[in-house]
Amino acid sequence: MRRSSALCAVALTGLLAGCSGAGDGPESDGRSGGRGEASASAGERASGGTAPDPGGGAGTSAVPTAPRALEPDPARSPTTRAAALDLIRRVIADPDSFGSGVVKRSPYESGPATWPVLGKDCVWHQGAPGYGVLATLGRSFELPASAGKGPVRLAATVTVHRTREGAAWEVAESIEESMRCPTQRLRDGELIGGLVAGALFGGEANQNNSDDFLSETGQYRSTELGGPHYYAWQQAQAHRFTVSVTGKGAKGRTEREIDDLVVQAQAAMLVRLRSAVEKQS
Repeated sequence: MRRSSALCAVALTGLLAGCSGAGDGPESDGRSGGRGEASASAGERASGGTAPDPGGGAGTSAVPTAPRALEPDPARSPTTRAAALDLIRRVIADPDSFGSGVVKRSPYESGPATWPVLGKDCVWHQGAPGYGVLATLGRSFELPASAGKGPVRLAATVTVHRTREGAAWEVAESIEESMRCPTQRLRDGELIGGLVAGALFGGEANQNNSDDFLSETGQYRSTELGGPHYYAWQQAQAHRFTVSVTGKGAKGRTEREIDDLVVQAQAAMLVRLRSAVEKQS
């Protein structure tokens, strides 16, 4: 799947430094991003307009700054858990979404009744989705070890919320978690840390594929793979849907290599989502 140039620009040309911390850190395979449904609603954001010609002369040049927001066709937008799960399975990444060589890990899929929660102790555990989550699903992948390079662990998650505000709040919670817990334990023997997170609203820095975009990088350590290795996680919100991808590095793997895998799968899911829910012409 060809990657989105807008997402590449965000992921590979630099992050907006939102928060950082020293130490180690984690994430669970299939980490979704917003762990738990908040009762508060996030405000709608929009920007746009035209930029006048710098010379103030013969005319003006329209420079759109607002993205073409995803507007689902009501007839194609799921309203039941079963329909939401069907949509997720059509949208969520498969091994080919990352490029050649990526395979399924076992267990491949998380249960749709599970929801990752970051505790007060900065340890991830599985809870149950709140009422505001219509359906969610995570998948785990791996780029196997080869030629002196360790295995890259990958994960993707798609969540369908009941409302657009619920999806926006998931992204807001994700930012808060990075600030609250710059070092996190994914599970026994796995940590992520030194986390740096940045967010872009739709229309900022050529980010035109989603309402909100969140990117997080740091260091990954595990008893199996050692470390520190590069860690990357991205989440995008489009209307009442969120999609996220995780990449955990290993010996001999470059940051660019991990970023390319994450970006490509994220772009593939956003393209599938738009195709699945927008009105057909």
